[in-house]
Amino acid sequence: MLNKLSLIESLDGLRSKKFTSEQLVQACLDQIQKFNPKLNAFLAINEKALDEAKKADVSKSLGGIPIAVKDNFLTIGLPTTASSKVLEGYMPQYESTVTTKLKEAGAIIIGKTNMDAWAHGSSTETSDFGATLNPWDTGHLPGGSSGGSAAAVAADMCIAAIGSETAGSIRQPAAWCGVTGFKPTYGRVSRYGVIAMASSTDSPGPLAKSVGDCAIITQVIAGHDPYDATSSPSSVPNLAPSTKHLTPLRIGLAKEYLVGQSRPAVLEAAKQFEKLGAKVEEVSLLHPKYSIGVYTIIQRSEVSSNLARYDGIRYGQDRSFFGDEAKRRIMLGTYALSSGYYDQYYTKAQKVRTLIIKDFDQAFKKFDLIIGPTSPGPALKVGASIDSPMFGELEDMLLEPSSIAGLTSISVPCGFVDGLPIGLQITGPQFAESLVLQAAHSYQQATTWHVRKPQLS
Repeated sequence: MLNKLSLIESLDGLRSKKFTSEQLVQACLDQIQKFNPKLNAFLAINEKALDEAKKADVSKSLGGIPIAVKDNFLTIGLPTTASSKVLEGYMPQYESTVTTKLKEAGAIIIGKTNMDAWAHGSSTETSDFGATLNPWDTGHLPGGSSGGSAAAVAADMCIAAIGSETAGSIRQPAAWCGVTGFKPTYGRVSRYGVIAMASSTDSPGPLAKSVGDCAIITQVIAGHDPYDATSSPSSVPNLAPSTKHLTPLRIGLAKEYLVGQSRPAVLEAAKQFEKLGAKVEEVSLLHPKYSIGVYTIIQRSEVSSNLARYDGIRYGQDRSFFGDEAKRRIMLGTYALSSGYYDQYYTKAQKVRTLIIKDFDQAFKKFDLIIGPTSPGPALKVGASIDSPMFGELEDMLLEPSSIAGLTSISVPCGFVDGLPIGLQITGPQFAESLVLQAAHSYQQATTWHVRKPQLS
């Protein structure tokens, strides 16, 4: 089953000619055909994938590798809908920077994955094209908004996938689906050609089967982009984690984050880091509850601005096609930005955001990295988000602070509760991708949580 291979294993096999890209792509397509009707992870399949595989240059960094892409990245030749019926059938006229770089590196975009409509949510249950289900238990949610990408990787429908994160939308579904999800520093990866949700926090990144896989993909997609005004001019270092032992690190265990069913698994992960030579101490941070209000106000305000362009005049359908969640966010954001309320809500939220950033700055003076649960617990049951307008904010509570601060962070599997995966987040300062990836890689080298697979039927 070639589709079960990691990215690193796939590259080795292709370059040593153990199999062809065509065989690898076909294995993924067969898996999609078999399980997507049940999981609804993909919204569109690249009908030219096999033809592209026949021509693949396997000497390139991602040559011949089938990669799935979240449906908010513009892709020529494949529809891009952001899982909203406003954009149903929309065919982009230009390519996102991320997918351009993937193609230049030889990757084959195998299809577009499901998501919460406009990335509004943490369940993939707000998709206008039906919810994605969790491969570990189809009675549970995969997380979101990159739930389709996470489920596709977990179910071996692709070798790796691309997601985007505003406040947990890569790391949280990675945790719930038992895969590895990496959020680079804000500005490290271009947002050009990504349908915007909250422009001050949106961060594209990979979901894959290992930290090493995430490092390879990030190396390809990272870097300055003149088409994105927020793109960092900082050079991208070599992100490949080494096989050497973890150098002594000072790791802060965020005590305010140790809540819910994830706590025991995360405490065990902390002990594992100590075995690897790190010094782990508890660190006190601003309670994550403060980030909920900050994120809610800022995100809704930016949603109100970003979705104003979808008026049905130039492209897409009119505003009557917006779903309930989009309407709620537009109305709240417009209210927060309105005359007489701007200072009361938006300005205050930005001030508290500054306090959160300063809080992390202080913590990183003492610690190299900060660890904690990715989510309070495992995946919730299907339907959990329907009657909960704040579902996303509550489930992403432990991730919002680092996103608000523009930090880099990764979620790696660290255990199970009732047969469902639990995720550990490892967070570093801005542009400390190499350090975060190295620490996460060392953890995965010493554990086996990330190689466990759901039993699909």
